[in-house]
Amino acid sequence: MSNVEVVEASAGWVPLAAVVLLATATAAASLDGALAARAEGRPISQGLQMPWAETARLFRQRRRTTLAADVLLWRVGVAALLVMALMKVVVIPLGRWTIGDLSVGVVWFNAMDVVVWAAVWLAGWGPNSAHSLVGGYRFLSQALAYELPLMFALTAPAVGAGSLRVGDVVAAQQGLWFVVWMPVAFLVFMAAVVGFSVWGPLSTPAGVDLAGGVFAETSGVDRWLLLTGRWALLTAGAAFGVTLFWGGGAGPLLPPWLWVLVKTAVLLAALVVVRRGLPALRPARVIEVAWLVVLPLVLLQVLLISVVVVVRS
Repeated sequence: MSNVEVVEASAGWVPLAAVVLLATATAAASLDGALAARAEGRPISQGLQMPWAETARLFRQRRRTTLAADVLLWRVGVAALLVMALMKVVVIPLGRWTIGDLSVGVVWFNAMDVVVWAAVWLAGWGPNSAHSLVGGYRFLSQALAYELPLMFALTAPAVGAGSLRVGDVVAAQQGLWFVVWMPVAFLVFMAAVVGFSVWGPLSTPAGVDLAGGVFAETSGVDRWLLLTGRWALLTAGAAFGVTLFWGGGAGPLLPPWLWVLVKTAVLLAALVVVRRGLPALRPARVIEVAWLVVLPLVLLQVLLISVVVVVRS
């Protein structure tokens, strides 16, 4: 390993990581609300307060029930999104510190994404409702489109660093951030982040044409958990993108842990701003583009990186 040392923190840091994750996700949701308010001609202050107002409203709202619902699976799917977001960030180095310094941290992140598949599908299956069930299956079809390109996008920085350990990937970027010579992998990774967050142009599993899809039958605390989990997954994905492609904590003047937070905030803000001008994409179209265009491009990216690594060695 290079001169960047990663120290594994105790499990007592998990609550702090959860607070930081939720605070960053709330800030991103506030920015999204402010942009929506400005577009609708409402006061921006209303948009900034949107996450808090929505939280207060949902905590006062009763949980909706449906006939013959599988309540256990429904509750598991609803709560799992937020849990998986936290599980994703445990391998992200915050400067020198990380909660779980796993030797296969890159694989861990991808494994948690697969669990998100199950969670969203359970959230659609559990209510025993046609709209939510179609939304769940729509998510699975969309996930099949982005998952393989995502795997190769994660492979690119691992090949460049010669390691699946996230700390080693950060250390390998001391001279040059991977986003500079792995732009395709970075863009594919961020598109996949939008996909597993059921957000923006890839939000059709919760689309209005399905009366909310996987969100259709949720209310009260259940709906709050789904909405919060979606923003938390987006935040966790942005933080991992900063770690894999933007040099992690590398930067002048500020301490490394603060650079990770600043870069994550910048990337999140960019996602929020860009998505305002993008329409929702049909899953069939997503699959077609992902398999016929995106997958060959990201494979070519990995091939070029492999050649560079071999030549350097």
